[in-house]
Amino acid sequence: MRAGRNPEDIKLIAITKTVDINRIQKAIDWGLRIFGESRVQEAKEKISKFEFRNSKLKIEWHLVGYLQKNKARIAVQLFDLIHSLDSIELAAEINKNAEKIGKTQRVLIQVKLSEEETKHGVAREDLMDLMKAVSEMKRLNLEGLMTMPPFFDDPEMARPYFKELRELRDNAENSGFTLPELSMGMTNDFEVAIEEGATMVRIGTGIFAGGS
Repeated sequence: MRAGRNPEDIKLIAITKTVDINRIQKAIDWGLRIFGESRVQEAKEKISKFEFRNSKLKIEWHLVGYLQKNKARIAVQLFDLIHSLDSIELAAEINKNAEKIGKTQRVLIQVKLSEEETKHGVAREDLMDLMKAVSEMKRLNLEGLMTMPPFFDDPEMARPYFKELRELRDNAENSGFTLPELSMGMTNDFEVAIEEGATMVRIGTGIFAGGS
């Protein structure tokens, strides 16, 4: 591929926000196995319907949207990986609820690299403190970082955000953390994200174009 990377090193997360059950089932028939949802309540309705229909397949569900603390209990029950951990308080809530059901919850820390008010995430200067706190929570497994840059018509404009996230990850690993995953890049800019080191790309319209 253009980035000179092994495609097997990059996970495709099919974003199913507003996508109906039948179209998700078709995506499973095509061979997709990882699906991402932005809202806990919408995901709950979908995931419950797939428990029996696809019981023989290993389907992963990822939460890629903002997570409120009061939804942490349900999120822990539903999702294999939470991409949007952004505070010590939320980490503690996830850890507490994972402890209750005997689960080790896989998480990514979302880093806010954009000045947009609509974007969530921990500030870059607070990232190390959050990683240290998470590493001390027995029911959390920190696997990497996530970011969402602003939308640009020219995907090259997103490159500095992806590069910065990779550099933040590299600096953290030099400090002793192990962070194999970088969740960054969507339909419009995933190729640039892959060139900058993405291991997970979140594709919605590129797969489900045309609405639900």
